[in-house]
Amino acid sequence: MSRIGKLPIIVPKQVSISYNGIDLTVTGKYGTLQQKIPQHIIIEQNADLIYVSLKNERETYKALHGLYRTLISNMITGVSEQFNLTLILKGVGYRATVQEDKIILSLGYSHSIDIEIPKTVFVEVAQNTTIKLSSCNKELLGLFAAKLRSWRPPEPYKGKGILYKDEQILRKAGKSGK
Repeated sequence: MSRIGKLPIIVPKQVSISYNGIDLTVTGKYGTLQQKIPQHIIIEQNADLIYVSLKNERETYKALHGLYRTLISNMITGVSEQFNLTLILKGVGYRATVQEDKIILSLGYSHSIDIEIPKTVFVEVAQNTTIKLSSCNKELLGLFAAKLRSWRPPEPYKGKGILYKDEQILRKAGKSGK
């Protein structure tokens, strides 16, 4: 049995959970999330605690036990508190703006880059070089941040690119560093 899978999940008072044997729906202050749960995973709710267990102890099921417990925990955290990410644009002339449902990036290319913002992700641009992302869905938030970052990943010679807030880039000396 998984060590993480055995831990109970604490449910805040403002979060409601419904489970019909297949679909788990979590509703809270910041939205609603749904997740399909495999049949061999059992979800039990006692007052403000949720326990995740297995019907049988096959090796493939054991591997998913901790995963689904963490997914459910992230759903509850997301709808009650939201997840936040901050991206920083580092480079001369790099900037970002938000227009309606698109984020427009100027990253040193001859053209600007327009990226559609997903419905459940909220984007705020501060000082033209700081992008603050927030969402109740942790997976979607990470995918959107990775999509933005893929246009200019951090490079080790000048330290330019799109970085996460507290990310450290190991710098290389380059040609003249002999």
